[in-house]
Amino acid sequence: MVEPDARLALLEDWLTRDLNLRATRIEPASSDASFRRYFRAFCADSTYVVMDAPPGREDVRPYLRVSKLLGPLGIHVPHVYAADVERGWVLLEDLGTTPYLARLGAPGAADSLYADALETLARLQLRGAQAAGELAPYDRAALRREMDLMPEWFLARHLRLALPQETRAALEATFEWLIEQALAQPQVFVHRDYHSRNLMVTHAANPGVIDFQDALRGPVGYDLVSLLKDCYIAWPRERVCAWVSRHRALLAGGALAGRDEGEFLRWFDLMGVQRHLKVLGIFARLWHRDGKAGYLRDLPLTLRYLQQTCREYPQLAPLGALLEGPVEAELPRANARAGAEP
Repeated sequence: MVEPDARLALLEDWLTRDLNLRATRIEPASSDASFRRYFRAFCADSTYVVMDAPPGREDVRPYLRVSKLLGPLGIHVPHVYAADVERGWVLLEDLGTTPYLARLGAPGAADSLYADALETLARLQLRGAQAAGELAPYDRAALRREMDLMPEWFLARHLRLALPQETRAALEATFEWLIEQALAQPQVFVHRDYHSRNLMVTHAANPGVIDFQDALRGPVGYDLVSLLKDCYIAWPRERVCAWVSRHRALLAGGALAGRDEGEFLRWFDLMGVQRHLKVLGIFARLWHRDGKAGYLRDLPLTLRYLQQTCREYPQLAPLGALLEGPVEAELPRANARAGAEP
């Protein structure tokens, strides 16, 4: 017997009684790595997306605040038609059903789609200085808190690795070095999840940008590496470097572009290490804490990004040794254990 969905029943009542929308049907649109859910409401005049953010677990106010910052910058975010902050519902413009991830593999599609995404990102970074000033900083504490998820949830919980003191000390030193590198970059408006699942293919003003509620003011390389070293799809290094160079050109040679191509690529690469360390921890936590196993299949690609970058930068050699050795050896077994659990 299917358990009744009390939240969905209340949401339907909100649409009908409060907003006077007669939905002929409501169906799941998507879910994400949080407790938020999204539904598509089919009405006589249009379709809408409804965010369901259960109070006590999620808060819609950050989403609404960041949405108001992004719209005036020319970023195509869903229009907000209505919101009930106390009950955790937001009625949104429907940007369609096609994320970038569904189209990037089509012949000839990647260059066109990434061109639009890079132009949108450059617009955000160049125009968004004042808006970024209204965001919390991606500071030392935030950067460190994110990387600490990797030893806690990925190494200890998922891989069941107990690190010797020497390795723990090396990891600590690497984390501190990565924080210094991140804080030395020019600071901009950072979406924080600017990748192929959060960019929607739209007929006008492509792409539509979603899932921006966690935005911070932080390193210029962060969103670029989220896009081009995406944890859900990979490209050859030469192609990635060409896109990085294209984005740097869009920044018009100002302070955000760095002294030269080499410095800008270094910002990109090292920001990717911080992000991918975080992602390893988050993907493992989604399984072990939240019971969401789907992200485990993306751990190998995330690990591969880290291994590749560690080979390029001598300061990352100790981290690389850990990743190439015990981590690579244990990951298949850890994922197999998860797959065998009921």
